[in-house]
Amino acid sequence: MSPSVLRVSVIAAWIASEVWGSLVPRADIPSTPTPGKLRVVENSGICETTPGVYQASGYGDLSPSASMWFWFFESRHDPDNAPLTLWLEGGRGTSSMRGLFQENGPCRLNNESNSVTLNPYSWNEVSNVLYIDQPVGVGFSYGDENVYTGEDAAAQVWQFLQIFFSDRRFAKYKKSNFGIWTELRGTGSYGASYAAVFGNYFLGQNEKIANGTLSGSTINLKSIGVGGGVFDPLTQYPYYEDYAVSNPYAQLITARKVLDQTRLWFAPADNGGIQQKIQNCYDTSYEDNKIVCWDAVLAANQGWVDTLYGSYNPLYVRSNETYPPSVVPFLSRKDIQAKIGALSTYSDSNAFVAYNLEEGGTWLRNHAQEITNLINQDISTLFWVGDADFYGNYLAQEVLIVALPTKYQNDIYLAPHVPYNVNGHIAGQFLSVGTFSYVRVAGAGHQVGAYGGDSLEPGQTALQFFNQTIHQGALSST
Repeated sequence: MSPSVLRVSVIAAWIASEVWGSLVPRADIPSTPTPGKLRVVENSGICETTPGVYQASGYGDLSPSASMWFWFFESRHDPDNAPLTLWLEGGRGTSSMRGLFQENGPCRLNNESNSVTLNPYSWNEVSNVLYIDQPVGVGFSYGDENVYTGEDAAAQVWQFLQIFFSDRRFAKYKKSNFGIWTELRGTGSYGASYAAVFGNYFLGQNEKIANGTLSGSTINLKSIGVGGGVFDPLTQYPYYEDYAVSNPYAQLITARKVLDQTRLWFAPADNGGIQQKIQNCYDTSYEDNKIVCWDAVLAANQGWVDTLYGSYNPLYVRSNETYPPSVVPFLSRKDIQAKIGALSTYSDSNAFVAYNLEEGGTWLRNHAQEITNLINQDISTLFWVGDADFYGNYLAQEVLIVALPTKYQNDIYLAPHVPYNVNGHIAGQFLSVGTFSYVRVAGAGHQVGAYGGDSLEPGQTALQFFNQTIHQGALSST
């Protein structure tokens, strides 16, 4: 499908969803945006049912024509002193409600996708957690869809956070230790891009506030977590082929296919060569020629990554069953939308937003130096991956962590991978050097927080590595 045909089909689908969505009675929440303010439903009784634990959902109005959806859960323990964690789903237009309901939120979807149960391993056990559907157009967020780069997305979220911290209900969290936690969703590096670009953007805004050139609330960035991130496609993408033939579970493609793909990787760009197309994207700014990165995106996605997992499930190569269950049936229920204050039709993955971001080329740009800058400032940083995940595979992760030119690079290269225990049970392997840690979770798929393990409940391992990173900065076995 050509880009122009894709754009027309996406716009038609978006118009249909807006028209039909507007015919459904909505919650008792103001329907008219007030730029610079929040519209909030408090303690809806949906998802967090722990007695006395506060939750709020609604919109931050960025402008008369752009409103960003959020869902906030205070910590179940000592919320006034707990950190504040921002969860952002990757995937070039994917809703953060996936992480909330499928992995680390206060409730977990049941298998029929239409009901939930309380999650004892929710990340709000140890942190206040803020889930945002961004950019505008994703999830329950609605309005003008004009984000094309990671920097555009960061500016939107910064604006939302300024509105959030200005509200009397949330002003007390201005000084809290702040974390950006995200994961890759499918192909691409958007989880990684969000962590790297957003982190540097926020610190840059803090500097402007400090020197008096900008008015606003500083963000006390102290932790970063990335699941299955791709920061440097040129370095990491060859290892998708390695994982396809040498992962712990199955050979995903034939030897003949491996040979064909190897030739394609090294071919000249005018013959479809993946490596050179990605290099061309690295060398070309969005302003100069956005078609170069669009060409690389299509080639790297369709010609490389999507051909290397064969008939296997790229999210969990051990099984082709759908897991965890989809959030769409639950969040499409009108009674649920009314209770939480949602005013738009739920868009699990917005293709129009994805198109804009792919056209901007952020997916295939090199963000290695940006994440290095953050690590070198002693921000506690964790990379995690499940060893049954193709998309965020551990071989691509492990070549990345030794290639990043951080101040810990030599020590990371020499550090052994040792067993990572949770309550005495082996959950995987890890290394920690300085304020940087990496963990590979055994048996887990793409959404590590949805998996258990040897005598471990789903989410138990993820809660431990999250808690250790936001409070101590280094992993350790328990």
